[in-house]
Amino acid sequence: MRPATRRARLLAPALLVPAVVVVGLFVAGAGAAQTRMPSQTIAPVKQDAPVYYQADTAEYDREPGVVTLTGHVEFWQDARMLLADKVVYNRVTDIATATGHIVLLEQDGQTVFADQAELSGGMKDGVLTGMRALLAENGRLAANGVRRTDGRINELARVVYSTCDLCTTDPSRAPLWQIRAAEAVQDTENKMIEYHDTIIDFFGVPVLWLPYLTHPDPSQKRASGLLTPSFGLSKHLGGFLAEPYYWVIDGQSDATITPTVATRNGPAVELGYRRRFNDGTLSINASIANHDGEAGAHLFARGSFAIDETWRWGFDVQRTTSLNYMRDFRIAGTQTVLTSQAYLEGFGQGAWTRLDARAYQALSTSIKRETLPYVLPRYQYSFLSEPTWLGGRFSVEAGAFNVFRYTGTNDQRGALGLAWQDGRIGRFGDVWDVQLRVDGSAYWAHQYDQQPNFGSHGTVNAAQAMPTAAVKLNWPLMRDAGSWGVQMVEPIVQAIAAPQGSSYVRTLIPNEDSLDQDFTDATLFALNRFPGYDRLEGGLRVNVGLHANWTLPGGGAVDGLVGQGYRARSDKAFLTDSGMDKTASDIVSHLNFTPTGWFDITTRQRFDKTSAKVRFAEGLASWGPQYARFSAGYTYSLTNPYFYFDTPGGSALATKPRNEGVLGFSATEGPWRVHGSGRRDLRQNKLVSLAVGGAYEDECFIFDVSFQRRYTSINNDHGASTILFEVTLKTIGEFGFHAL
Repeated sequence: MRPATRRARLLAPALLVPAVVVVGLFVAGAGAAQTRMPSQTIAPVKQDAPVYYQADTAEYDREPGVVTLTGHVEFWQDARMLLADKVVYNRVTDIATATGHIVLLEQDGQTVFADQAELSGGMKDGVLTGMRALLAENGRLAANGVRRTDGRINELARVVYSTCDLCTTDPSRAPLWQIRAAEAVQDTENKMIEYHDTIIDFFGVPVLWLPYLTHPDPSQKRASGLLTPSFGLSKHLGGFLAEPYYWVIDGQSDATITPTVATRNGPAVELGYRRRFNDGTLSINASIANHDGEAGAHLFARGSFAIDETWRWGFDVQRTTSLNYMRDFRIAGTQTVLTSQAYLEGFGQGAWTRLDARAYQALSTSIKRETLPYVLPRYQYSFLSEPTWLGGRFSVEAGAFNVFRYTGTNDQRGALGLAWQDGRIGRFGDVWDVQLRVDGSAYWAHQYDQQPNFGSHGTVNAAQAMPTAAVKLNWPLMRDAGSWGVQMVEPIVQAIAAPQGSSYVRTLIPNEDSLDQDFTDATLFALNRFPGYDRLEGGLRVNVGLHANWTLPGGGAVDGLVGQGYRARSDKAFLTDSGMDKTASDIVSHLNFTPTGWFDITTRQRFDKTSAKVRFAEGLASWGPQYARFSAGYTYSLTNPYFYFDTPGGSALATKPRNEGVLGFSATEGPWRVHGSGRRDLRQNKLVSLAVGGAYEDECFIFDVSFQRRYTSINNDHGASTILFEVTLKTIGEFGFHAL
């Protein structure tokens, strides 16, 4: 089930024919005798509806009560205007007839052309012949005849509608697509057009007949009605048909109801609901269906509400009966783990705080549901002061959480971090950064001997603290090389002093937020290269790097950095092969090379300090002009540290390198565009995914086709393929065929 378009497309609006507005414009023309007057502007005729006109000549005939205006006639009332070559108004019959180059300008922006307009009844009734109208969104409507009743309903005969531009060399050629109907009814109050006995043409060739068709006026952004159906084939659903209905409840809320019928599963009903409040928004997407003989359902709901200028609260609920249900019924936002949360959040001058609770649902069979945590609750606080009288800024970071698992460690933690940081620029352009910081945390844990800690005790109480002082020097040395551009070389040195700290071997300190030990140039100068509070890096150490940049006159640039870290003693807190456990770290670097606008490459890598063996590498390159762009990417990682926490003693998967490449391309030429991409596991020598597609789009039409193939298995489905064809008639709707 794909999200429904927020506009009723296949049940359409009516064309407003503003021509009838002009009836009241002629009421003022009756005089006592026939006279001829030069072009002029006449004062308002009616006190309740001021009407003005201009014309080259004006004739008044008292006996029949007729006023005749000729030559560049202009009438306007409020924001409506009528232009014509000649207008004749009969005061006795209350009929005004306009002929010759008739143009009606309506206040909503629509423009109507006609060969002849006969109007009466104070602009509420009238007849137009040879009508052509310009609508919003490039809409065009033409009819042989139009009858207006009560100023609200327009009946059109022999109607044609399209949003396509006519051929500039041969305007008589049929547009790419058009709707032809024997008759249509336009409701100007509700802005809907209903066609009867309808034919849809492509290039002038009839391809579809419909007894009834309706769509909103192109200017109408929200209108209740049936949306375009979607249909297709699926190995899980068989043949299926989904027909959404869009309901505009009021100015602040709407809903989309989508029933689906299929040959193998179902029926199913999906509901989408949105509402905007004065203090926030609410959105709900839910469904229920017969899935393999059992009830299946999902619920995605999100809300965010302001309490005042400082505080807001909200929630995000994501639950479903199974991943297979989400996949089979094409629920948008499918993931292997769903996250639900509720929160309270506050913002102050330099301060932020948040209290939330989270629950996770595992959908993949490779994830054990009972090992996923419930965070009940988590609290976070951060504060950054204004510059102090000593210089620099003072900051505070604090937090606490309670983590519960049915199977695994249950623990509580309170953490506090205090820091002061100051930066100065020396007389030689040297840039100094000084930091003083202390981090501490306390823990209470149960079932500590289970996943993800696998400790030696079942229940533990522990605490840790780490004071740190650091000085960092950046010394950018620049020169203007004239026609060679601007060059910069920047040595970087950082010295850090801290107690040696724990090796976390047979530790009593749980680990919830520091599982990732990703050492790259991005973390080379971090005070703590663990991402959280549960593992704190200590010891005396020095980090050095060399940064260089070359900016070329034509806008090209080369930027690179290489660096390494040194410590007084090895640190067993880091995993083997992480590159940070020895006295000298691995060598890390990055390179960005953009010589021209049609080529760029970005790489990041880590090398063994002794053998120069690549331990981590990733790169992305793209080349070619915007109308034909190619890209290639590569990722290599010696280990995956997350697998160390799956089983006691780690997992064999943790030592298996990740080696993956990706290729892609995109091309655009006028209204045409194509794209493709592929991902391959180079270690196992097999494809991971493949995608290719193309589209054509002009002012009135979109055709989109795409193919996707997933070769990896989710819940033992042995991969899946998806084919999608979609045709869009702009302002009308999409027609799609979906197969997977």
